[in-house]
Amino acid sequence: MALFLVQHGKSLPKDEDPKKGLSPEGFAETKRIAEVAKAYNVLVSGITHSGKTRARQTAEIFKSILKPEQGIQESSGLNPIDDVTAFAHKIDIAANRMLVGHLPFMERMTSFLITGSMEKPVFQFQNSGIVCLDKYPTTSFWVIKWTLMPNIG
Repeated sequence: MALFLVQHGKSLPKDEDPKKGLSPEGFAETKRIAEVAKAYNVLVSGITHSGKTRARQTAEIFKSILKPEQGIQESSGLNPIDDVTAFAHKIDIAANRMLVGHLPFMERMTSFLITGSMEKPVFQFQNSGIVCLDKYPTTSFWVIKWTLMPNIG
């Protein structure tokens, strides 16, 4: 089983949209990444998002394409500066869940799960990209199993 971490898609500037919903580019990139994930048969059981407009819209795009059995739900604890250690203890590795949130939370969560410290960067996220984490066999350590990013250059 796996944990899929996603930084929300690119959003509009606050002066254009006070709620910072997804920009047209954010919608397009998220849709493209979700379609590639579907083509690779990525199976997500459910999607949890922070509740902020850009995260909810990103989760809805992934839901419409990946069709997780448990749908999407909002959760506290996924906002930019929330405590990753508190949220990490709630993760069910068997759930095959996608979390859609924000920076620096997603990068800090990845660091914490892999190194035990949220201050040691291990991956630089991109908007709409997926980082798939899994537990390393026979250990309690997490590893990056694969990533799918909108830009590779």
